[in-house]
Amino acid sequence: MTKPFYIDEEACIGDGSCADICPCCFSFEPGMDTARVVGFDCEEELVEAAMDNCPTRCIHYEEKGG
Repeated sequence: MTKPFYIDEEACIGDGSCADICPCCFSFEPGMDTARVVGFDCEEELVEAAMDNCPTRCIHYEEKGG
């Protein structure tokens, strides 16, 4: 399980590559404006690949408060 992450929906252009790379964590279907996080039960390497392949770099790890 990877550390929590999120999609900045204002920056997301709906490319869908994140869902192609890691469908256990991301969802993008026709008609959706932005991708969605649907889970965190996936390999960190896949999440990072989705982050690296995102054209707008809108997937981020949540920052720890404190």
